[in-house]
Amino acid sequence: MSAINLLFLGSSLLDLLRHWIDAIEIHNHNLAEFLCKIIPARCPFERNIQLFSHTVWHIPPLCKLNPLYEQLVGLRYRSLSYLADVCGEDVTRYCQ
Repeated sequence: MSAINLLFLGSSLLDLLRHWIDAIEIHNHNLAEFLCKIIPARCPFERNIQLFSHTVWHIPPLCKLNPLYEQLVGLRYRSLSYLADVCGEDVTRYCQ
């Protein structure tokens, strides 16, 4: 299989996965709570490397390099909205 065909196949599979995640509707409290727990509120990879209380290196957030980042953030937002609007739950515990 040529490299162009593999690239197209990977791109189309990624697009299918993006559409699938975007199409997920939240209608279950347990699912919404689970998604809010596993999808982080902020990028977990950002770090400051310090030596003697001076920052010597900053590792920027790399989440935007994830090809599904926007879809996962949207899914988390839909889950939070479901918990707040439909279930009447206080969602501040998921926003840390």
